Amino acid sequence: MNLQNLKKLFIDNGCQKLYVKKLSPNDNSKNQVYLGGSFEILNIFPLSEIKTEEAGDWNMERFKASINFSWIGDDGNIYPAPNSQLILYPKYPEVRFSGFLKKCENPPSELMTQRLADRLLFLSISDKGKILGYVTSPTSELATEFNALQPDDEIGIFKVINLPRIVNNKARLLDELYRIHQLNWIISKRLDKNGNILPCTSSNCGGYTLEAELGITPNGYSEPDFLGWEVKQFGVSNFERINSSVITLMTPEPTDGVYKTQGTEEFLIKYGYADRTGREDRINFGGVHKNGLRHTSTNLEMQLIGFDVESGKIRNSNGRIALVDIDGNEAASWSFSSMLLHWNRKHNQACYVPSLSEKINERKYKYGNKIILGTGTDFQLFLKQMAVGNIYYDPGIKMENVSTRPKIKKRSQFRIKSKFLSELYIDNEIVTLPIDDQ
Repeated sequence: MNLQNLKKLFIDNGCQKLYVKKLSPNDNSKNQVYLGGSFEILNIFPLSEIKTEEAGDWNMERFKASINFSWIGDDGNIYPAPNSQLILYPKYPEVRFSGFLKKCENPPSELMTQRLADRLLFLSISDKGKILGYVTSPTSELATEFNALQPDDEIGIFKVINLPRIVNNKARLLDELYRIHQLNWIISKRLDKNGNILPCTSSNCGGYTLEAELGITPNGYSEPDFLGWEVKQFGVSNFERINSSVITLMTPEPTDGVYKTQGTEEFLIKYGYADRTGREDRINFGGVHKNGLRHTSTNLEMQLIGFDVESGKIRNSNGRIALVDIDGNEAASWSFSSMLLHWNRKHNQACYVPSLSEKINERKYKYGNKIILGTGTDFQLFLKQMAVGNIYYDPGIKMENVSTRPKIKKRSQFRIKSKFLSELYIDNEIVTLPIDDQ
């Protein structure tokens, strides 16, 4: 196997980049393969599920993340390794790769069971979301070729090779956003799941209208919106003041607490309050809930359970973001594992677009040409910003017709002011469109 042939195998399987790690003697099936000293790796490789494995505070707490992994054989065929998983140790933090030989029909056991330095592990992601791998010995023709190369990039412990079919998705995104900026006022709209254009009349149609222009259809997957980028719009009163707005980062439903175990109706009866504008037979649940503060309307306190503020690390894999009542009961909670799965993969490359709105005869939106870009993130950065109150929970949950036929609307929102966005990403920039050096 030479480098050209290997590249072709990956390209034929819909891959765009190769991530290459030089393996140490300890990188084997017994000791697991070390993939990095942070959770940044989760930004690259798609995860299907994250489970917690408890072992007490600071005593080998772990998350186990299922992945869809297969080896590419020397014959060019794909051999699934169904027991493959990433193991996340939040204490350090670090990520390791395990289970990659078990139940695989044709695994590279000879290379991955021994303590041999300088083997090369090639990993990539197919266009179907599968992770593919290949390993070679340090004396192979392939290793000699690779070691003589200058990599295109480096991410953590990986050297990165761009495959020929790769395109500059950042440039394509910015081109599209500039086109949309030049359209001036756009009538409010949204797409259905089949891509049909529908009218959009509610006050939160700015995001739907932008997504419609980009051809983004609604989906239930925690994947980036457009060419690998998560795209979010936020309303402003002036395109020159993009640092003073509130942005909704995520809208995940609680995974536990009264909200989940007893239902939203029971949650609202216990913790909601009568509508403040006089609309009868209605219960609301809203307001800004910040870490460590008890909200005056709901009487609930937002707490980060299992997160060590001083070190900025998760110290308990069963940790969670919780709304806690005065008796210590959890009204609603979001497990770190569920939030981590959503955050890292979806927000690794994020683009924030300012918008103006107008409603004279019909609702319209105009999108600015100063775009906020953030790349490289880690869920622990999210938790750090929650800990200091920059990210907060600001729901809009309601139940109408309480005494007759209750109708519930759910809207859980984690929000941040745009001036704090830079705290969530390793690399940040504000781009003014158009730019000539994309």
